[in-house]
Amino acid sequence: MSAQPISSIAFVGLGAMGAPMAENLVRKQFRVTGFDMREAAREALVAAGGHAGASAKDAAEGAEALVLMVVNAAQARSVLFEAGALGVLAPGATVILMVTCPPGEAEAIAAEVTKTGRHFIDAPVSGGVNGARNATLTIMVGAPGDSFARAKPVLDALGDKVFHVGERAGQGATVKTVNQLLCGVHIAVAAEALSLAEKAGIDGRLLFEIMGGSAASSWMLRDRGPRMHEPDPVVASAVDIFVKDLGIVLDAGRAARTALPLAAAAHQMFLSASGLGHGGRDDSQVVRAYRALNAKPANDA
Repeated sequence: MSAQPISSIAFVGLGAMGAPMAENLVRKQFRVTGFDMREAAREALVAAGGHAGASAKDAAEGAEALVLMVVNAAQARSVLFEAGALGVLAPGATVILMVTCPPGEAEAIAAEVTKTGRHFIDAPVSGGVNGARNATLTIMVGAPGDSFARAKPVLDALGDKVFHVGERAGQGATVKTVNQLLCGVHIAVAAEALSLAEKAGIDGRLLFEIMGGSAASSWMLRDRGPRMHEPDPVVASAVDIFVKDLGIVLDAGRAARTALPLAAAAHQMFLSASGLGHGGRDDSQVVRAYRALNAKPANDA
């Protein structure tokens, strides 16, 4: 396998996080060719100094690395195998999967990639849109040491907290799964606490000011809490992301025969918010499901 430093990168998935990530790679002097189904996203990358491919396969032609920042494992498979991006990468190239997906999926995709003689990096991220913009993402990597070392300059351009959590693909995905379990439960329980306070006539903003400085605080309470009071906050991460991610958490729990009752309850609340029509709203709006559940009875209206 080639030991040359990575200089040319194909980047597929120029969404809310992918677009600023690709631009950060351009700023770090990598040659980045991106692809997204949306023409405006491709044009924005070109305006930032990158290049645009006419398709995922076109973007990947001869690239020394392929970063996948698509929605899920099914889309990653489609790009790699159905669209043919894997086959046109440079020999010994590195595929960097940054999607939140089930650990078993990451492991299975890795097996298909590495049998072509290419490297595979299981590297899901945490940090949201702000982390993507500021190159302050947390990146959890499962990959052999030599593959990790080869990809690290690329990862360092995207995040300031890069952890090598294990030698196998799927181990990065496992750490991200645990992260999403905690994040989802923390957001849901903050919304639950707010719901109780509101029902008792307590000002929610004051509640979170008190809780934010107490032992009951969490990063999610301090970050999402203020947005729970906004009628339609800017979307940092959508409700439907946690419908998906907590579903992955529960699938991982079933596979490991591990009971996850709190994750299951949080998943139901995000699912409820989505069912009420709020799936595209900021994930803080899981509070709407609690407000619907705890609405005043009709005879009290």
